[in-house]
Amino acid sequence: MKLLKSTLFVCGTALALCACGDSSSNATTTTEAESTVVTDSTSETSESTPVSTPSTPSTPTVTQEDSEPEVSEPVDVSEISGDPVITFDNGTTTIENDNGCVSEKEKVVTIYCAGNYQLTGKSSDNQVIVNAGSTDKVYLYLNELQLASATDAPLYVQNAEKVFLMLVDGTKNSLEDAATRTQSYTKANGTNDTTNATVYAKDDLTIKGSGDLTVTGNYNNGIQCSNDLRIRDLPGITVTAKNHAIKGKGSVTIEGGYFTLTATNGDGIKSDEGEDANTITENKGIVVITGGEFEINAGDDGIQAFNYIFVADSTSIPLINVTSKGKGIVTDNRIYINGGITNITSADDGLHSNLNIYINGGLTTISAGDDGIHADSTLRIADGSVNITKAVEGIEAFYIRAEGGMTATVASDDAWNAAGGSADANSQSGSQWGGRGGPGGMASSSKGYIIISGGYHYLYAAGNDIDVLDANGTATMSGGVLLLEIGTSNGGGMMFAPGQGGNQGGNSSGSCSTNMAGGLIDTDSGFSITGGVLLGFGSRTEEYPKCSATSYTAGTAYGTSNAAFKPSTSGSMIVYGGDVGSVAQVDVSDMTEITLPNGMTYYEK
Repeated sequence: MKLLKSTLFVCGTALALCACGDSSSNATTTTEAESTVVTDSTSETSESTPVSTPSTPSTPTVTQEDSEPEVSEPVDVSEISGDPVITFDNGTTTIENDNGCVSEKEKVVTIYCAGNYQLTGKSSDNQVIVNAGSTDKVYLYLNELQLASATDAPLYVQNAEKVFLMLVDGTKNSLEDAATRTQSYTKANGTNDTTNATVYAKDDLTIKGSGDLTVTGNYNNGIQCSNDLRIRDLPGITVTAKNHAIKGKGSVTIEGGYFTLTATNGDGIKSDEGEDANTITENKGIVVITGGEFEINAGDDGIQAFNYIFVADSTSIPLINVTSKGKGIVTDNRIYINGGITNITSADDGLHSNLNIYINGGLTTISAGDDGIHADSTLRIADGSVNITKAVEGIEAFYIRAEGGMTATVASDDAWNAAGGSADANSQSGSQWGGRGGPGGMASSSKGYIIISGGYHYLYAAGNDIDVLDANGTATMSGGVLLLEIGTSNGGGMMFAPGQGGNQGGNSSGSCSTNMAGGLIDTDSGFSITGGVLLGFGSRTEEYPKCSATSYTAGTAYGTSNAAFKPSTSGSMIVYGGDVGSVAQVDVSDMTEITLPNGMTYYEK
């Protein structure tokens, strides 16, 4: 039996969601009770002006309302002794212990009743169809099954209340479909249906056990369920598909297992109910991950959902590695990162939401071809660790609310950019993305707000036209630690990442005068600080609370006896504020070291 790799730390708060004080979706909302419930007690409203003190967030809860046991149970064929056994032998099909609910005709085996059915053997051209009653639960025990179809999907769930794929412990099973389709099926409403995946289920599908399953999707998707797809226990699942690897239209809930997912042209994991009509149904169009280890290689997005994506720790910590040609993790509405260890390498945005993103825990590392994290409305960071190692815009949202946690951001444009809401106060603020403003410090046609009240945040940007902290409205700070650094550009737009060093470019006159070229801090409507620690290292800025024309050297600590930082580059100006009343070179030998997500160190008492 496989065992999940042990992890020596716990990531954040597993089941706390923060969902108050941000813009609400424009999609129509309906409700429907389902097994995984995320409740949100407070509806959010659009804001056209900043809120200096964010309202107290609600704490939604996640509950499992299912009669199935929470603890993983062994899956063994001895428990179904006497039930039907369907054996495939390259063209020959035998049925033992026939219960009168199985038929076989022209290479198609059809199951009509509830019960347990063992599938075993090998065939290059057979199909299993489940066409049971609408209240029937059908359990298919895959026991060393190698099943392919030369014309269709090898497994088609046409009708049932729910079907369980039971992967017998210790077994290796495989399913492969044909590259084309010639068969269509008549649905209950009289319309035609074509199997769109290797495992194609029209009703709820649950995969259980600790056996292995390899799925090859030559036609379109690998595993597809029109309703709710749930994966439990510790299965080893490998999917290679022409389009999406795993799709549960209603929902995808994964509690454990080992996943290697290759989606040649599509998404690794997808749930899109509501997308076509832009209508949210409660707990539909969602992806919930509370365990498992994932290697996702996607031709489009790594994980995609219409309603929301929720990642949290449970009895194990999810380990998610995404490599995608599109976005890493993306939703039309909300993303909740409450736990897990997530590594994203994406050609487009790392995390992307057309509405809100909540980071409440976990360890998230992002290397992105565009934005590291992008939310059209609100990004709220309450806990956890975020390390953006590469991005154009590091973090971009209409509202950036940093309330806790630790972040480190490296960007070739703006490190943090608050933008996107219309500058017209009569417009819906979060629904009209306006992009960043004009070159260095010029007023933009959109609004955006940064509110920092807690946490440790390191922001680094290097390039020819950059701002480290940029707000198209206001930026306010009342607590936390904010460390800003302008990196070194080679003049051609390429940058040195922190630790690679070089002399600071730009104005080296030692002057603290402001300029209109942006730099460390650039807002359209002002930066204010009433608490916390601000230390910024660079040679240019549009504005600052306090400034010292102090030359600094890479690797040397500067600040006060209570708050200090070692910049990665050398320069001529230090911006500071909040609890920092002056700056100088500091001996940090008796100070407490705080290690940031990128390995750099902040010192405090």
